[in-house]
Amino acid sequence: MTTTEAVVSRRRSGTTARIPIPLLLPAVLGLIFLILPLAGLLARTPWSTLPQRLAEPGVAQALKLSLFTSTLATLACLVLGVPLAWLLARVKFPGRRLVRALITVPLVLPPVVGGIALLLALGRRGLIGQWLDSTFGITLPFTTAGVVIAESFVALPFLVIAVEGALRGADTRYEEAAATLGATRWTSFTHVTLPLVAPGIAAGAVLCWARALGEFGATITFAGNFPGITQTMPLAVYQTMESGDLEGAVVLSLILLTVSVAILAGLRDRWLTAP
Repeated sequence: MTTTEAVVSRRRSGTTARIPIPLLLPAVLGLIFLILPLAGLLARTPWSTLPQRLAEPGVAQALKLSLFTSTLATLACLVLGVPLAWLLARVKFPGRRLVRALITVPLVLPPVVGGIALLLALGRRGLIGQWLDSTFGITLPFTTAGVVIAESFVALPFLVIAVEGALRGADTRYEEAAATLGATRWTSFTHVTLPLVAPGIAAGAVLCWARALGEFGATITFAGNFPGITQTMPLAVYQTMESGDLEGAVVLSLILLTVSVAILAGLRDRWLTAP
């Protein structure tokens, strides 16, 4: 094997003979920066009283509510976000850049501001909330449904961005071939496009679910902090910390961290691994 062939072989296998120090040093520092807070959390965990704290009813209640609302929020984002991502990736229309910018606003918007915006839109005196209340008697703020809405609002951009990227990278020749064989646009979308971008949809759903699970600011502003109704795990951590129970807040944080890491790792191994 020639030198050139060896270099090409190493590049294809993703390995290099030497790692540049200017890249290695900041990479290691970045890894330490991410791991150090987690290590601090584990170091301060009251392992001796952990079983008793886990058995407290408020812990299981907040965890169940968090898993329930984040799952519903992810399903809602899938229903709304996949068609929206397809529209941005496949259809050229005036103002597409503006629409894409508006979709990504929740990524940079402070969550508390998002919660206030939701109140002004869906509150009892909001733009749409006033009509919902007077016509159907539906009140969304400070309810479990309000938690789902708040989580969906902040998590939807993650799904749209991931799915749009997958659609842009997908080979459109398969869709064109299906069209030449007489498939309708809907049939082509459901039988060709969706299977092609399934890994991207799975990745977006995982990111969306994780973001919804950790949502705090918009939730407490729009839905409040009522145990059993709107108190998710992040809100329970905040309330426990405010009451001066640092060890309790650490335990709740550890549960949230464990659930997030376990589900994210499991989903990635099962659905996001390239064939």
